[in-house]
Amino acid sequence: MQATFVIFGASGDLTSRKLIPALYKLHCKKRLKDGLRVIGFSRSPFTHEEWRKELTATTKKYAGDEFNDATWEEFSANIFYHAGDIGVPGDFDSLGKFLGELEKGAAATRVYYLATAPQFYGPAVEQLGRSGLADEANGPRRVVIEKPFGIDLQSAKELNKIVHSVFSEHQVYRIDHYLGKETVQNLLVLRFANTIFEPVWNRNYIDHVQITVAEEVVVGKRAGYYDTAGVMRDMFQNHLLQLLMITAMEAPFKYEADAVRNEKVKVLHALRSLSPEAVATDTIRGQYQGYADSPEVANGSKTATFAALKLSIDNWRWQGVPFYLRSGKAMSCRTTQIVIQFREPPQRLFSNGASGLCGSNRLIIQVQPSEGIQLHFQTKVPDAGMKLRQTDLDFNYLREFRRPMPEAYERLLLDALEGDASLFARADEVEAAWKVCDPILKAWAEQDAPPLLTYEPGAWGPVECNEWLEAQGRQWFDTCPVLA
Repeated sequence: MQATFVIFGASGDLTSRKLIPALYKLHCKKRLKDGLRVIGFSRSPFTHEEWRKELTATTKKYAGDEFNDATWEEFSANIFYHAGDIGVPGDFDSLGKFLGELEKGAAATRVYYLATAPQFYGPAVEQLGRSGLADEANGPRRVVIEKPFGIDLQSAKELNKIVHSVFSEHQVYRIDHYLGKETVQNLLVLRFANTIFEPVWNRNYIDHVQITVAEEVVVGKRAGYYDTAGVMRDMFQNHLLQLLMITAMEAPFKYEADAVRNEKVKVLHALRSLSPEAVATDTIRGQYQGYADSPEVANGSKTATFAALKLSIDNWRWQGVPFYLRSGKAMSCRTTQIVIQFREPPQRLFSNGASGLCGSNRLIIQVQPSEGIQLHFQTKVPDAGMKLRQTDLDFNYLREFRRPMPEAYERLLLDALEGDASLFARADEVEAAWKVCDPILKAWAEQDAPPLLTYEPGAWGPVECNEWLEAQGRQWFDTCPVLA
């Protein structure tokens, strides 16, 4: 069956920087159905040729060495543009007519990608429904919705209600690009395709788990959005909780969308809700120095650019094992990593070995940028008595496979075209994630909220965050990955 990919908000940065390069690379790899059509929809007055010319320049920039003039000419011949406004019903009617002409009335899979500002998600979905573009009588119709999906639980519920008034849940693909990263998917393989990890993946052997998403950049041009969102809405409600779910979930009965998502949602339901008292003791928030001087940031802004949380999962596997989540802007380096810190051995046989958790076994999953897995363990130093040293087994994707990692959007766009929703969030999952974050946001907004700490750009967050974890007998794993 032929396929059509419609991008709403096509003149925006996401389209030129991520979507078109990802589709082009899929075309180069011959992963797309023959004759995939890409239609851009936005208010900018482009002709087909003008938009193709714009995309030629940007795709050449973002595809890098993978760009080939002949292959691009072949791919871009099926790129079209339809000027329209989401607020004008007639523009959706004319879009439907244009799509019908391109498809020549034959059955076709259509994917509608909402690359618009979040306030247009609801109106765009409603117009797709009113104009009949969501009807599946002539082939599958799917809608891909970018984050943020709501700004709190109530707005997420309202958006879900609008979406479900037009599309059934099986047609809805809520995208989080972190789930398209090879290392995140490999975490599922690491856990469920290997017998050596499952016996120790529980409270009996694991002391705690650290999940870090650090960004080296400052807010920059995103300051206007970021000052209304902050680190909790921007990173925790989606990216960090997704990583937590995959780390902590039980094995699904088979690898298919609903089975995987069922197990993920169970983790969110088992997370202990933080009371206002617990927010005061189990969360840290901070703002990097200089943030308040950024353009479009409100005077006296109390927006957190850094946060660390201690979360507990009340189930059989994880009872008593804290999960420490942290994320921030303007930090020491760009890294996303999951650290599984194992317990100390029950007895120290070698007196000159490292003491405490620092010397214990540690499994590190580097999600980005140096994708790989390291296992830290103790070894004997040769010709030095029984002197011990921590060393590691190191698996690195680039070194092992000798080819660049695919962009996350490549996998996710292909899955959306093929109808595989395994790596996309379900409605109940989104709402359950907001139930975790809402009490924290509410407590932070109160007069007696935990203090907003400050930190120097280039640090690992406020120094008080280190003291907070050290008071619990633990330390952050603060090592920037070495790029292969």
